[in-house]
Amino acid sequence: MSEFLGSVFLALILACAIGALVARDLMAAVIIFAAFSFFAAVLFAVFGAVDVALTEAAVGGAIATLFFVSALSRIGERAER
Repeated sequence: MSEFLGSVFLALILACAIGALVARDLMAAVIIFAAFSFFAAVLFAVFGAVDVALTEAAVGGAIATLFFVSALSRIGERAER
């Protein structure tokens, strides 16, 4: 069962990686990257690495996404001036 779930989440991770690379809008790329981190965290949890999954969810899913969104909003403010 875990091999099937691992394959499903690995396919979702691959789809998110490709989606983030081909996204034209930077905010869309950041959101897809957040989904990538979420799926990676779930994949780690499925394989029993709960500590790594928690770290990935906190750092990759939350903190990095927050930094990217903050940077994009600051760039948008400067571009409007």
